[in-house]
Amino acid sequence: MSGGSVAVAAPAEPQLRFVAAARSVTVESYPDYGVMLDLGTHLVAGKNPFEVRLKRASYGDPIMAERIVNGSAGKGVALPAGLVTDFAGFPAFTHVTITGGDGAVVLERDESFCPNSWSTARTRPDAPDRSPYPQDCPTNPFTIGAVWGIQAGWSAPAGLPWWQAEPVDLAAGTYTATVRVNQPYLDLFGIPADQASVSIELNVREYQGDRLRAATGASTARIGAALTPGARPAGKNSIPKNGPRPDLRSLPAWGIEIGGYGDSDGRDYLSFSATVWVAGQSPLVVDGFRRSGEDMMDAYQYFYDAKGKQTGYAQVGTMEWDARDGHHHWHFTDFAQYRLLDEHAQLAVRSGKEAFCLANTDAVDYTLPGANWRPGNTDLHTACGDQSSLAVREVLDVGSGDTYGQYLPGQSFDITDLPNGTYYIEVAANPGGRLYESDTTNNTSLRKVILGGEPGARTVEVPPHQGIVG
Repeated sequence: MSGGSVAVAAPAEPQLRFVAAARSVTVESYPDYGVMLDLGTHLVAGKNPFEVRLKRASYGDPIMAERIVNGSAGKGVALPAGLVTDFAGFPAFTHVTITGGDGAVVLERDESFCPNSWSTARTRPDAPDRSPYPQDCPTNPFTIGAVWGIQAGWSAPAGLPWWQAEPVDLAAGTYTATVRVNQPYLDLFGIPADQASVSIELNVREYQGDRLRAATGASTARIGAALTPGARPAGKNSIPKNGPRPDLRSLPAWGIEIGGYGDSDGRDYLSFSATVWVAGQSPLVVDGFRRSGEDMMDAYQYFYDAKGKQTGYAQVGTMEWDARDGHHHWHFTDFAQYRLLDEHAQLAVRSGKEAFCLANTDAVDYTLPGANWRPGNTDLHTACGDQSSLAVREVLDVGSGDTYGQYLPGQSFDITDLPNGTYYIEVAANPGGRLYESDTTNNTSLRKVILGGEPGARTVEVPPHQGIVG
């Protein structure tokens, strides 16, 4: 047809993608042990689950494995005989090469891959809410049959978990790690050739008790960009008009005292603990999806009906990687805000703590309908992730709260220059109004405190709150 345009079909989504979570990772070298090598590589399933079923007729027979195409109801396609020799994973799935700054190879090895993982996570917001697959691959010598799988749109770490992988001996320094999926698996599973390999800057530092000594010297390695972890949803947020919502509530501050950790700088600090908890008829579920090559995730809140079925989602902010000692996990930003107000309700001091790893630390009211008495064992589990995470899920269950103790400078209130008198500790949940709730009138609590004393010897009096002392 002259004068017309020829439609070009979009390339088909690969069955599996091989990606790196970040351009650079840092690992620790332990004396008399070595390095637990976590390079943050992942396999991501496409529009259909990646599923493999394995069976042997008897302990003396070989393991027969078949790939289930188009989901659990699909057809089984036998994998080559002898490819799988045990139930622990695909042998020699990837090849790892580590080179030093001078280009010399310091380590080469093949690594196995178990598609089942406790740290599997969805990598796009519109992927299925739950994964049906087990969280590890069997290692019992008497196993007869097993199922491996990655839910559609979910990821699984490409390397073995640290308790199964062999440590490596690497001196402190900066290296380049290149990880490539071995050819037999590229052909079998349709992994595009141009997505078969990733390069990552590997920083090794020595572990010395509570202190880490970073390797010195500038990196000379040139690092390739990480692949895009997952697609963002097209169109607007999908927010159901009706249905259960979480109800975030702030408890009055407690555990209030003068002083705190690290307050030897000659200034006076007011420390406290603060709890935000979830009432309402639904848990607060927030998933983070990592931006390509960044220590930042886009955060989405998910909505559920009365039966726990997912009904929608909305982007509600970001998560950031906190690399400080004692943290090393992903924080959801703008979850809460802490301020010290004067007697006229005017701001006196603001706490610097505004990003949080959500966790069910305290049982607040387990008599509520729908309260989860064992929040650590639910499918909607809390996982604050690690440096190599592509995605994380953070949850506060109905009836549970998340308590943070503000005892560090920057988190506690610096009262050095404040006059004595009456003040109020304000704890505000969802301060930016980004999260969707059933009720926002109970997001803020106040706790009265009376400051006294002299510089270097300040005092605080905490009147009971509705009869509660502490």
